[in-house]
Amino acid sequence: MKQVWFKAIPFEKKLVTLALESGVDAVLAEPQHADAVRALGRVEVFTPEEAAFVALASKADEQTAVDALRDGRKTVLTLGWEIIPVENILAQAKGLAVEVDGLDRALLAAGILERGVDAVLVLPEAAGDLKRIVAGVKLSQGAMPLETAVVTSIKAAGLGHRVCVDTMSVLKKGQGMLVGNSSAFTFLVHAETESNPYVAARPFRVNAGAVHAYAVMPGDRTTYLEELASGDEVLIVSASGETSLATIGRTKVEVRPMLLVTARTAEREGAVFLQNAETIRLTRPGGEPVSVVALKPGDEILVRSDQAGRHFGMRIAEEIKEG
Repeated sequence: MKQVWFKAIPFEKKLVTLALESGVDAVLAEPQHADAVRALGRVEVFTPEEAAFVALASKADEQTAVDALRDGRKTVLTLGWEIIPVENILAQAKGLAVEVDGLDRALLAAGILERGVDAVLVLPEAAGDLKRIVAGVKLSQGAMPLETAVVTSIKAAGLGHRVCVDTMSVLKKGQGMLVGNSSAFTFLVHAETESNPYVAARPFRVNAGAVHAYAVMPGDRTTYLEELASGDEVLIVSASGETSLATIGRTKVEVRPMLLVTARTAEREGAVFLQNAETIRLTRPGGEPVSVVALKPGDEILVRSDQAGRHFGMRIAEEIKEG
């Protein structure tokens, strides 16, 4: 995951407190203020002497940055960096950080070469943007293309162990997790953001499906729902395809009556096992949740199709058929 650092030079207690509350990963401080920063919260603190600061004024400066990165030093490009030199450095070494003075520059840096820099160092003048920078750089995972599929069948499937994923985030209408029997066809299972006369909303929860199902994870990975655990980061996807991260607070695995839902796009068909209850919902193309109890053949829902082939959750090139 990309990191967000804050430059606490000059030291101002209120700005450091804001940075820690915003969720920064590290604070740059002068040596005499390092302990004062640590007293405010558990966070990594480093000093200017422990990092290499490089101003990109010539081609030779790119090599200076690459050399520092290869030596294992924290390497920061000072304000004024341009995209092409950053691309050149990223192509040769990992671990690069850049100074940013606002949200736009932070998001730009995070997306260079579709990979982005590894860290942004937020300058004091951008402290007002810190919360948005942290959310945009650390939580946002870009966009994921979704497709419309047509439901072909819904049928009872007996009892099975299903997994509730309770996150530490409050999810919104239109958001959920991508889950399916196959990594090549996953359904946008909606979070429990909606209330009904019998059950209150649980907007932190995705009742995701059966233990054997694949869940699409950050970093182009998948995992079995049964393997998810407290502290894991999961990928949250909205109906528009925007993605973000949420951390699992707990999972609940319980035996419940299940339904088998199948759907088809123009090119392929997929299936998912979901609990047979009104509170479990898939997602319509406009972002509206639809309960599995009310779902009918011919209804349109959002799915993601991909190439099959995973080994320990990582993409592999292999001929594979999943049913």
